[in-house]
Amino acid sequence: MTNNAITQVRNKNPLIHHLTNQVVMNFTANGLLAFGGSPIMAKEALEMDEMAKIADGILINIGTLTESDLTSMLMAGKIANKRRIPIVLDPVGVAATSFRSDAVKKLLKEIKFSAIKGNAGEMAFLVDTPWQTKGVESIDENTSELATIAEEIARKHNTIALVTGKTDVLSDGKQTIENKSGHSYLTKITGAGCLLGSLITASLAASNNPFQAITETAHFYGKAAEYAVNSNQINGTGTFIPHFIDALSKNL
Repeated sequence: MTNNAITQVRNKNPLIHHLTNQVVMNFTANGLLAFGGSPIMAKEALEMDEMAKIADGILINIGTLTESDLTSMLMAGKIANKRRIPIVLDPVGVAATSFRSDAVKKLLKEIKFSAIKGNAGEMAFLVDTPWQTKGVESIDENTSELATIAEEIARKHNTIALVTGKTDVLSDGKQTIENKSGHSYLTKITGAGCLLGSLITASLAASNNPFQAITETAHFYGKAAEYAVNSNQINGTGTFIPHFIDALSKNL
């Protein structure tokens, strides 16, 4: 697979405004820098207008959501829509509490998202499909249903849906594809999915072909994990992380 989207990110170095969870900020920033984008993390409502106006793309991740965060997310999202820049939603743990689920419903009602990505449990919840979850994690993975879930989300919200897992499924409502690249270590570290959301936002900001951009980015992300493990002496997830960040800077 050619990686035109990754090349475009590295040529443009898009500034991505993250309204993301506190657990993953450092990992996300370093991963995006390695990939070729430029991160900024900001949630204060008082600077949201100015911040969203200079960004090339915006990521909204509800992993450690607070009420004040939601206010800022809504402000940033509306500015992104007015400016017609990409905005990505990562509904982390949306099924875990009513606060999260109500917040995501409000975000989806008031903001048009370029892409929505999440694990099977999170994405199934968005289309009222029963799925077993534990906190923010998806438990089972009935891959036969993933394509249907992705297609329903894409059509319902006029967006591109990426359901992540052992096999990723991507749909824009018209075309649906699978991505099988990756390594099990990605499921054993905090923030792997969150970082992918950041890279997808950067790819959308740099490309004029959104579906191709997300497809190439998801595939590259998985290949970077494979490369990190196969090309280095990895003793576990602790040694995997720095080698994975290194791999995100390569041409794979």
